[in-house]
Amino acid sequence: MKFEGTCHCGNIAILLETDQDPRDLPLRACACSFCRRHGARTTSDPGGRARVGIQDRALASRYVFGLRTAEMVVCARCGTYCAAVLREGNRAWAALNVNLFLDPAFDRSAESVSYEGETAEQRIARRKRLWTPVELHEP
Repeated sequence: MKFEGTCHCGNIAILLETDQDPRDLPLRACACSFCRRHGARTTSDPGGRARVGIQDRALASRYVFGLRTAEMVVCARCGTYCAAVLREGNRAWAALNVNLFLDPAFDRSAESVSYEGETAEQRIARRKRLWTPVELHEP
């Protein structure tokens, strides 16, 4: 199955390919101030594939905060938070904001989660284990 979405203005596109029924994918509402303020609900499938495509790099913001272990990909034009990306060498993993998908399978409540107290190493290990391998495409 393929799920596609874009930020409000269309500059950033996300794609999730998964063999899982979308109703079985976890939906998380992270309790950090960034995710709360954006109303984000994210999902990932470690057995799937994801893509984040950016049309105009000048209109994409990569915001890093806290333990500085991931980049929040935000459209600088319309302000939409699209994905969190962890990079390590040539590899990358992502959690995608399902609010960009228009599929009704994602119209459900997300589980509230808090990652307070994790070390940077613990956070990176969790993300590699649970997030979706991602390809980043930008000019």
